[in-house]
Amino acid sequence: MKANRFGRLSAVALVAAGALALSACGSDNATNTGAGATSSASGPKVTGTLTGTGSSAQASAVDAWKQGFTQANPGVTVQYSPDGSGAGRKTFISGASQFAGSDAAMSTEELTSAKAVCGADGALDLPVYISPIAVTFNVSGVKELNLTADTIAKIFRGQITKWNDPAIAADNSGVSLPDLKITPVHRSDDSGTTQNFTDYLAKAAPSVWTDKSSQTWPASLPGENAKGTSGVVKTVTDTQGAFAYADDSAVSGSLGKAKIKVGDKFVALSAEGAAKAVELSKPADGRAANDLALSLNRTLTDSSAYPIVLVSYHIVCTAYKDQATVDLVKAWENYVASDAGQKAAAAAAKSAPISSALAAKVKTAVDSIKVKS
Repeated sequence: MKANRFGRLSAVALVAAGALALSACGSDNATNTGAGATSSASGPKVTGTLTGTGSSAQASAVDAWKQGFTQANPGVTVQYSPDGSGAGRKTFISGASQFAGSDAAMSTEELTSAKAVCGADGALDLPVYISPIAVTFNVSGVKELNLTADTIAKIFRGQITKWNDPAIAADNSGVSLPDLKITPVHRSDDSGTTQNFTDYLAKAAPSVWTDKSSQTWPASLPGENAKGTSGVVKTVTDTQGAFAYADDSAVSGSLGKAKIKVGDKFVALSAEGAAKAVELSKPADGRAANDLALSLNRTLTDSSAYPIVLVSYHIVCTAYKDQATVDLVKAWENYVASDAGQKAAAAAAKSAPISSALAAKVKTAVDSIKVKS
């Protein structure tokens, strides 16, 4: 199954290579770390301990990157704690880690704060992982539903409370929907996945979702909460009638996934669709030359795109205290963005492959990292 998906993803990467200067993705695979992994970690061997904290959505990809990178560099230990994007950025800004994994780019305020540990030029956002966010549910006998942005927003706001509600039934002719309570489930922690999901709702269903995009779920809304991607998926799996959003890498085959209304069609979740959505987006405004943060288009009409997507970043300093740390961070991030790394992550985490155009931009940014003067 993974091999077939990998073949499809490779095709996407080739087709989108020119336009995907705006795309981003994760890469590397615990089951694909042979000679390709070794050759991809180009440059001199490095040693030492590299510490990162952050995105739980990236966890599967990071585990794979760790294996491939340390296989090529046996003197290296990579430590990564998937405590959530917000925790990752805070830890990075405090100077307690060399990189952060984050499903949201640094804010202007965070970039300013990072100068205290990174030097005058601050930090960089490097997009390394593209993944669709699944709108997932646990309803016996139902594996697929058509849902509009307004319907999704109404469920999470508590305006639709039963699975056989007329608004759901109207877009799902022929599907037997039970008279079952819907239990919305959201993240309890500061989450980049939440920010991406609420950004979609705020832009695609503005008349219903009246809150701004945020990394913190609105406290006034009903439902259950759980920490991290794995916590959300476990809660949905254990709760009949549950409804949630989660990075697709963690959503098992036992749960249903919604098709999302794009233009005049309902679009199934796919890595190809996520890559297309990123292709149709643009760079974020007001960023430094080597900061590769993106502004995602959530109101697409192109039905080849899947609009509920996250671009997850590695956040690094523009300068570190010594050459050994610079060499270690450069080697790690160049491996993460390498072709071998990207292919492996796509197989391990169901992510969309980074384009060659974006990989070149990431390499330019990584190569600019230097020792503090």
